[in-house]
Amino acid sequence: MSVRKKLLLIDHDESVIEYLTVKLGGEFELLSTGSPEQAFDLARDGAPDLVLCDIDLPGMDGGDISAALFAHPDTRHLPLVFLTALVSPDDLAAQGNQLAGRAAISKQSSIQEILARIRAALS
Repeated sequence: MSVRKKLLLIDHDESVIEYLTVKLGGEFELLSTGSPEQAFDLARDGAPDLVLCDIDLPGMDGGDISAALFAHPDTRHLPLVFLTALVSPDDLAAQGNQLAGRAAISKQSSIQEILARIRAALS
């Protein structure tokens, strides 16, 4: 029996967290928060294998979270994938599926594409 990978979902939109929990929960163990401040504790103490982080959060954006996670020795190894509604899947593909030098997924992407990007980041 294989151990499921653990994802940390960070998004201030509860409906996005609920949707991704339903769609990803069968394959991954999920931790989630809408609070950037709580995200650091979950990343450090929850031992996720990957962080899926909204880029447009109130108070502290995804870039700030990424920088803070990378700056801490306990979390700098974690792969982080930005989740964004600010860029369409086509525009993101034209940018090499990256934002600010990190892997990124558009919230408008199909669940199959979201799963593929997560699996690629975990490999």
